[in-house]
Amino acid sequence: MPRVWDVPVHDSTRVRDARVAAEQAARLAGLDERRAATAALVATELATNLLKHAEGGQLLVEAVAPPLAPAGGPPAGPGGASMVQITAIDHGPGMADVSAALRDGYSTAASLGAGLGTCRRVADDFDLHSSRGRGTVALARIGAAARRPGGRSVAPVTASARAGGVNIPFAGAEFSGDAWTWVRSGHRSTLMLADGLGHGPEAARASSAAVEVLHASGHLPPAELLRQLDAELRGTRGAAVAVAQLDSATGLLGFAGIGNIGARLRTGDGWRPLLSRPGIVGAHRPSTLPEHHEPWGPGCLLVLHTDGLPSRWVPPSDACLASLDPAVVAAVTVRDASSSARPVRDDTAVAVLAPTPPDRTP
Repeated sequence: MPRVWDVPVHDSTRVRDARVAAEQAARLAGLDERRAATAALVATELATNLLKHAEGGQLLVEAVAPPLAPAGGPPAGPGGASMVQITAIDHGPGMADVSAALRDGYSTAASLGAGLGTCRRVADDFDLHSSRGRGTVALARIGAAARRPGGRSVAPVTASARAGGVNIPFAGAEFSGDAWTWVRSGHRSTLMLADGLGHGPEAARASSAAVEVLHASGHLPPAELLRQLDAELRGTRGAAVAVAQLDSATGLLGFAGIGNIGARLRTGDGWRPLLSRPGIVGAHRPSTLPEHHEPWGPGCLLVLHTDGLPSRWVPPSDACLASLDPAVVAAVTVRDASSSARPVRDDTAVAVLAPTPPDRTP
């Protein structure tokens, strides 16, 4: 089930909680002692930065699939997870000089002295987005894979897309009823987001079952995959599920969904919604499942989200979105859509599909 550590960092006592969460997530992802210590260091530094520079924020720690999926199935680890993802989100003043903040050893406060530059160096993946007056999102992933100098993951295969996401359990629960994953099978890359009915352990079991089905059936087109999911989820509460599949041979993105998973696609002419059919996978599947197809290319971006996100959220307008790590885009989406005037009433997950930048393709 999707285990997520949601650590609110508003005083120094929570820095230890952040470190412990990273150590536990490292065990879940199967990291060795050295890489687990790296994850703990990064979590500690990012939590400290939240206090020192933004007067607090939110740290999300979870075991996730890598942003570049290997061909032929999921990566090793529980539920396809093989990396620890640590995401720091704040609504602070933003950074005046991002380049300086990323220099190795840079620090403007009494922290560990490691700095964001060191976090970037020791992590397999690191990315950051900061807006003056809106806040900062910093993200690091630590896995057991070999790394290029400078802390960038070695992509195991040529890939035309990468994926990432964030998952926030309702009310600080141990498990989220939402789950996302993605797999590659030949020239097809498939991203799925599932929202188990309600929230809590039973919702998590439903969404986890959907993840397992995708890992075994990533070769199927979206509509056919939803039919198989419906049969396999009959013994669960059921779930809302959306499936997006990029075919690199045709350059088309296929989409099909059942239930209230939101989907927004950005192309050269702006954002537009991709619509799902009403129903519940595993309980009430519609008789027809139309499959939408859209052209995919540089600058495109797909955002899938569960109903924990407000239905009328406004997609980020930053021109650099497609170049950011997909999980950073997901975290920025959550940050900018959240408001104390609109309390969250369910688990919240956002998954993003983005083109692979030229320098990430071997």
